[in-house]
Amino acid sequence: MTLAADALVARARRLADDLLVPHAEQVDQEGVPGSHVEAVKRSGLLGLGAPVEYGGSAAPVAVFRETEEILAGACCSTWFVQTQHHRPVKLLTESELPVRDRLLRPLATGELLAGIAYTHLRAFPRVPVRAVPDRGGWRFDGTVSWYTGWGLNDVMVLAGVTDEDEVVFVCAEAREQPGLRPSPPLRLAALMAARTVSLALDGLWLPEEAVVLRLPRKDFARLDRPKNTNASPAVFGVADAALDVVAGSRDGRETAEALRVRLDEVRRGAYALADHPVPHEHIEERLALKTRAYDVLRAATAAAVVAGGGRSMDLGSRAQRLAREGMFLLVQGQTDDVRRAHLAALA
Repeated sequence: MTLAADALVARARRLADDLLVPHAEQVDQEGVPGSHVEAVKRSGLLGLGAPVEYGGSAAPVAVFRETEEILAGACCSTWFVQTQHHRPVKLLTESELPVRDRLLRPLATGELLAGIAYTHLRAFPRVPVRAVPDRGGWRFDGTVSWYTGWGLNDVMVLAGVTDEDEVVFVCAEAREQPGLRPSPPLRLAALMAARTVSLALDGLWLPEEAVVLRLPRKDFARLDRPKNTNASPAVFGVADAALDVVAGSRDGRETAEALRVRLDEVRRGAYALADHPVPHEHIEERLALKTRAYDVLRAATAAAVVAGGGRSMDLGSRAQRLAREGMFLLVQGQTDDVRRAHLAALA
């Protein structure tokens, strides 16, 4: 590693304490500013998972989780923009194609910020985006329903499905261009600040040199399914932040202490299972711990609202912002398996 684990965590805490927390309510109402993105780029945290030889830190997964918790609890909108970046870094790290040497270093060092345009692959058997070989490259047609960080990201990883049921991942510039048109920003109850749009693709053409990965759709589904059965670090980060609000309120200390015990217990169990060497095993246990994490998140954010009383209804209230961010996390990255397990637990 180029930076010790404690130094990376310290950087995340400084970023959170000095910038993200003091401006979180303003960002929630006005949007993630470019200055926040520049601060994240300078922090060195965008290369957490990238190889050292490409300018990254090759940090252990425990460090990644802790920094994600810190950033999500500080300003969930800024966290959501930057967390997209780590997936393209991982894809490029594992790629053996020429695009790796062209883009991995600027992504690892924070020169460029990346977003993702491929969660629609989970909509199968619907195919929202088609990829067709064309003129020595690839043409993309369809709709990306959700793309976060528009106007903030420099590049994006886009995916489409071919007629042969193969998934093609490519890197593209994150800007309006022939064949790619963004919608106005989506009006959302939470994290509207993260600048989420939909993308209309009408003959977007990219050269073969832009390809990051190609694999059968069934193989993608097999690799992707276990990922969202694990609890997200952001859930624990937002819950922790809400419990800080509760603990600092009148009459809230004992409630915060009791809920923090539950939160720590679920976190330990969820991370232990996430570290299991076989990701396809213990799926039911993973889902059960994920839904328990949601239970504590809901309780923590509700307690913050209750502790704030009528003041929590003000749009500038930290408790209300955290409650809306918690609502967002209940459905972020939701798959059919997660939805069924969560609804069953709620029943």
